[in-house]
Amino acid sequence: MINTIKNLLAVKSHDLTTDIGLLILRVGVFIPLFIKHGWEKIYLPSFWEMAPTFPDPAHIGPVHSLIVALISDAICSILLVLGLGTRFAGAYIFVVLSTAWAFTHHFIFLGKGLEPKHGELIFLYIVTSLSLALLGPGKFSLDWLLWSRNKGIPAATRPAVEANDVVAR
Repeated sequence: MINTIKNLLAVKSHDLTTDIGLLILRVGVFIPLFIKHGWEKIYLPSFWEMAPTFPDPAHIGPVHSLIVALISDAICSILLVLGLGTRFAGAYIFVVLSTAWAFTHHFIFLGKGLEPKHGELIFLYIVTSLSLALLGPGKFSLDWLLWSRNKGIPAATRPAVEANDVVAR
């Protein structure tokens, strides 16, 4: 059980194209989330304009719900772009946006009318954040620089360690 948790939280490098793909995914998806939804929540005049009428699906009050959304859309989206605390930030965004999609947007996927609800976009944010929570940030991230067990050792020269190897002292 503990090894499963360690493996889930480990910062792993994949092949080069996968690491580049994870970087592009993090930056390409979560910068727009920050620009559209995060900035409006950290900009104080906009925050206080939204606060009285912000949806409150968890029944903790509209201001507290807005703070939860601010952490998701502003702080965690920037953390994902940087690749810092990637698994936690991805899981947090996943939970918050899934709750919003279920209880505020009522699982609307495609909308009709003059102002359609764009549920497909929130769905893409949900799926991407869950994917990053499961996959991790890849090699091109602050998590890799801070927490990698193989810092500074080129992959070709790194000794192969098998699961059954025991280090004798």
